[in-house]
Amino acid sequence: MKSSILTKREKEVFELLVLNKTTKEIADELKISEKTVRNHISNSMQKLGVKGRAGAVIELLKLGEINL
Repeated sequence: MKSSILTKREKEVFELLVLNKTTKEIADELKISEKTVRNHISNSMQKLGVKGRAGAVIELLKLGEINL
């Protein structure tokens, strides 16, 4: 399998997102700003060619990038 589409940090953001964490909770946990969290999500969606967080999560699950 080829290397991950996402950066390590982008992957961490989505791993927390599937745990139903809010942007603020993710920011606090990773010790980054909420804006940075949103940027990671936005960049990831662009890389995956999807609209919305849910679409990104579904795509990442299909690709085996994240697990539930």
